[in-house]
Amino acid sequence: MRFLVAAALLALAATPVGAETVRVEGGVLAGEATDRARIFRNIPYAAPPVGPLRWAPPQAPIPWTGARPAVEAGPSCPQPMREDGAPNAGGANGPTREDCLQLNVFAPQPSPGAKPAPVMVWIHGGSHRTGAGWVYDGQNFARDGVVLVAINYRLGPLGYFAHPALTREAKAKAAGAKAPLGSYGLMDQIAALKWVQRNIAVFGGDPNNVTVFGESAGGMSTLALLATPQAKGLFHKAIVQSGGGWFEPDSLAAREKIGVAAGETLGLPARATAAQLRAVPVDTLIKTVEGDFGPFPDGRLLPRTATQAFAAGAEIDVPMIIGWNNGEDSLLGGPGGGARFAASLPPMSRAFYEEAAAEGDEALGRAVFTDRAFGAPARWTAGQAADGAPAFLYHFSYVGDRFRRVLDRAHHAAEIQYVFEYWGRRTPDSVVSDEDRAMARLMHGCWVAFAKTGRPACEDQAWPAYGPASDQLLEFGAETGVRQGFGKRQLDAVEQFALPTLGLPAQ
Repeated sequence: MRFLVAAALLALAATPVGAETVRVEGGVLAGEATDRARIFRNIPYAAPPVGPLRWAPPQAPIPWTGARPAVEAGPSCPQPMREDGAPNAGGANGPTREDCLQLNVFAPQPSPGAKPAPVMVWIHGGSHRTGAGWVYDGQNFARDGVVLVAINYRLGPLGYFAHPALTREAKAKAAGAKAPLGSYGLMDQIAALKWVQRNIAVFGGDPNNVTVFGESAGGMSTLALLATPQAKGLFHKAIVQSGGGWFEPDSLAAREKIGVAAGETLGLPARATAAQLRAVPVDTLIKTVEGDFGPFPDGRLLPRTATQAFAAGAEIDVPMIIGWNNGEDSLLGGPGGGARFAASLPPMSRAFYEEAAAEGDEALGRAVFTDRAFGAPARWTAGQAADGAPAFLYHFSYVGDRFRRVLDRAHHAAEIQYVFEYWGRRTPDSVVSDEDRAMARLMHGCWVAFAKTGRPACEDQAWPAYGPASDQLLEFGAETGVRQGFGKRQLDAVEQFALPTLGLPAQ
């Protein structure tokens, strides 16, 4: 999904302090220190997924000798890049390599007698096709006593791909009947979380207090992790920013058919071998293979969709924050996108969206899209989780001062700069208002408090846990506050029409 602010999170102005070294399982890392954080970049958490490891579960990282430089960012995973060198839709630019399974760590400065710090693992968005962990700077989290880890994971046809040849190959190996298939990007995220469990203590982090969080595709990945039994115990809290929550039924067999068709597009026979698939140049794969990428059930790693897991009460039960923005329809593009979406809607939708329908099909389509793709799934997911560990629902509608002349809603990904409490290297301080800064302090503080305690203590702002009966959420907006029954009539209607299409058990 489109990232409109990610490129602004590349670097944080900070005062250099000096060099830092630390030893992890692979060897010594030579990073740097600023007045806010100790920073270690381009840390391998798995072996390069190349050659026979392309479309294979991630393997243990390869140790190195000497001190590995950890100041400069590593490469992005292969993905479509802009020819002019500007950041793509996921905020990434610069070099790409298949050898990309690395992460960055931003750790607080050590202090005598300090307790192990909470850890937050950030999963970037970008439609599971673009983006990179290095885009995000976690120094403000470190400043506030949190170890921030930002990861890369395989994307596009390298990250989410199935083919009968790969299934046959896995079955021929030892334990092949249980080997995970297809969702290699999700496997990478699990491998990164395992690396955190083994190594984060040397950065001052607490492996028993890990929060996984992400936006858009990163939010979808977080939901998939919550539905993956093998991820249990690797994290203890979760935050889903604009990650939806409703996923269409899917299967390994269906994805294998898509993989065969993709192979034929590449000029391979339907009975192509795994070796033939791996012989395709990476640039050809990225440019040629299209699709709806993302985690899907393989009956092994991911038994069912995240939606089905939450409906069955089978998700990993941890405290959760989940929410959406009021301008998610920015994903529909410019003028005409809303009308095109409206053309697919049943006539009855106009009865529930009277105000939007009165403005025309463009407004109607945009309103329903936001609720169908993000709002209603977030509320439903919070409701499904409410009988276990607490879930906290939010709605983000705040528009920064500098955007109000051209925008009246918070577009997809707009909340990221407030969560990170940083405006980006391309945004002069002079255009950031005191009101903007107050919103960033509030939202960033909520996320930090949640990572520390499992409850989002937000200055003096109450944020009650969500329950379907009370139906309360916190709106981050021009007037922040708790709302009850927010958009209830519309969200109820969307839920009524959407749930029967998601392969859920009869209620």
